[in-house]
Amino acid sequence: MLLEVLDGEFCICKVADTHAVNLDMPWLFVGKTDTELSVVCLVEHAPAQSLAREDGWRAFRVAGQMDFGLTGVLAGLATVLAQAAISIFALSTFDTDYILVKEEKLAKALEVLELAGYEVPRAILSPEK
Repeated sequence: MLLEVLDGEFCICKVADTHAVNLDMPWLFVGKTDTELSVVCLVEHAPAQSLAREDGWRAFRVAGQMDFGLTGVLAGLATVLAQAAISIFALSTFDTDYILVKEEKLAKALEVLELAGYEVPRAILSPEK
């Protein structure tokens, strides 16, 4: 299974209402429940006003579209990372799954995923990066 690393630093924010969110951002994930409204976006596009915010996340995704009949994809990724003591913030869309890890854990996360059989971009694992 091929993983793609996304460019940029991401932040996770908690906002009071949708008026704080610019829906025209190039990368945006909004999660709304009965108790909160969360936003994941690039740091440079973070809402000006938030109730809570955490920067310093990097993201990767499972490449391509996944069939809804597939099982255990996110669980498999999460298990490998948990066994390496790497915490995650997971997102799922209609097409695929996304994993966010803290910036300082990205290289280790990709290393352990590669050892577990996932296909990881070589440029990310090389010493030059």
